[in-house]
Amino acid sequence: MIMVTGANGQLASLTLQELAVRKVPALGGSRTPAYGQRHLDFDDPTTLDLTGVSTLVLVSAGYAEDDRVIARHRALLDAAVRDRVAHVIYTSLTGTGEHLGFALAHRATENLVKASGLGWTILRNGLYAELFGALLTWTPDGLESAFGDGALSAVARADLAAAAAIVAGHPTAHVAKTYDLVGDPITAGDVAGRLDVAHRTIGLSEYRARLLADDALLPFQPPMLASIATSIRHGFLSTHSPDLVKLLDRPLTDALAVAADTAGAMRPGARCPGPVGRAVPVDGLTRSKDVRRPSTAG
Repeated sequence: MIMVTGANGQLASLTLQELAVRKVPALGGSRTPAYGQRHLDFDDPTTLDLTGVSTLVLVSAGYAEDDRVIARHRALLDAAVRDRVAHVIYTSLTGTGEHLGFALAHRATENLVKASGLGWTILRNGLYAELFGALLTWTPDGLESAFGDGALSAVARADLAAAAAIVAGHPTAHVAKTYDLVGDPITAGDVAGRLDVAHRTIGLSEYRARLLADDALLPFQPPMLASIATSIRHGFLSTHSPDLVKLLDRPLTDALAVAADTAGAMRPGARCPGPVGRAVPVDGLTRSKDVRRPSTAG
């Protein structure tokens, strides 16, 4: 049986949907389980029951400081060894993301996975197109960001979920493989152009000051977000890889369209579900007191 952790998070829930479409039996694990899911709280080792699980899709539980994230992942991997899981698939961070403020926990977890003695596959996921769009800010004159002219090899979350489902469905074909799953480079200017508005660049110091002044962010989040901005701005996240296209065996979802749709939904006066604030919460990196924060896993 396949288990996907963080089942109520965006990436994990899409992965479970993909597995269902492919008629591959799978079980969700969550700290707040829905009907038919297994209770799985990374902060409570007594809940980490992986009996009957042959393939574990470990969606990073990254909404915390590094030490806590790594401890969570270590506890789950210990349970996987104890309960004789055969294969673990870890959703990590793209290889070009070494300058990002959340890279360390991913790389440490990769090391734990490889040292576990289990079969393993590492999915080094690029940053979401949804995140890129969400981190753009609306002003009366258009869009604003600290990204400058830098490009991001953004990828639609649905494509990453499909890749995870493909690997989970046939794990023996992907043993001891690391895939760099990124899309085509897009810029903030491209998103603004798609929405037919202007884009204005602000300095990194101004951006950091705004983050530090935002009481909706937890202490570890401003440096994470600032690291995304400077990495995109200075060209560290625009590298191409063919891995995702090869895994999916189809063209990628249009990342620019996804980013533009996300940004467009944030536009003042736009009709979209739920309350909208200054920033859209995406995968534990950002949250706003004016929006509902999703599950911390994916």
